[in-house]
Amino acid sequence: MQHFLKLSDCTPEEIIELVDLADKLKYEKKNGIEHHILKGKTLGMIFQKSSTRTRVSFEVGMYDLGGMALFLSNRDLQIGRGEPVQDTARVLSSYLDGIMIRTFEQKEVEDLARYGSIPIINGLTDFCHPCQVIADLQTIREFKGGFKGLKFCYIGDGNNMANSLIVGGIKTGMSVAIGCPETYKPDAGIMKWAAENGDFTCTPDILAAAKDADVLYTDVWASMGQEEEAAQRRKVFEGYQINDEIMSVAKKDAIVLHCLPAHREEEITEKVFEAHAKDIFTEAENRLHAHKAIMVKLMAK
Repeated sequence: MQHFLKLSDCTPEEIIELVDLADKLKYEKKNGIEHHILKGKTLGMIFQKSSTRTRVSFEVGMYDLGGMALFLSNRDLQIGRGEPVQDTARVLSSYLDGIMIRTFEQKEVEDLARYGSIPIINGLTDFCHPCQVIADLQTIREFKGGFKGLKFCYIGDGNNMANSLIVGGIKTGMSVAIGCPETYKPDAGIMKWAAENGDFTCTPDILAAAKDADVLYTDVWASMGQEEEAAQRRKVFEGYQINDEIMSVAKKDAIVLHCLPAHREEEITEKVFEAHAKDIFTEAENRLHAHKAIMVKLMAK
């Protein structure tokens, strides 16, 4: 594994290896065992989209691993003022040992990897969010003991989270059901791949999607950059909510996950969110351990 750009680039074995490593690093962190695996290494963190969890987890993660992280906003870089990506990639490759980028277009991440000579980590694009899903898978296994035979249900917008969750779920052996409006489906290519490679359904009937689910997952109705669509999306997604009715058709021991930030009483009710706060905030904590695992896998060579 040279880069971490999207989960479809990874084999099932590579995904499980990252989850295993995240578990190991979490155990060591909890037990005060130092793991300065990246001592002397430097990670550049390019943020064209702001974030709480991504920035803090990567920055703290590099500190825990003995390295250093540099926060680079689009106000700090010439890439935000028209410098070609290929030029930025070549320059930063001569200074840094790795780059994590959180941006809009998937092509920008792919171009950094194409023209640079150091590992590139996709911290989020409009197409996918692979780092989050490693933490999600770690959390699912932590609560459920494994993946095989589980039903995973995502309710809401067929966005970057849905795209990555479908791939991560199918590749780890779960059945995946997506409940979303007909006009807000996940990427067509990803859905075609999922139908050909696993047990996959996509339906506007969220009760059918959630029936007998072991894991329920949701995300905000309007993601970053879609603020102007928020009012329209609230109308379209009304009812696409994890609530008591959804919980009643899922398995009694189902866990509920949310990549955060959450808009309570929109995609999830306050009652369900608080009832499953342990699930959700374990998932948030696991971002730290999952991101460390990704950095170690790519940068410890």
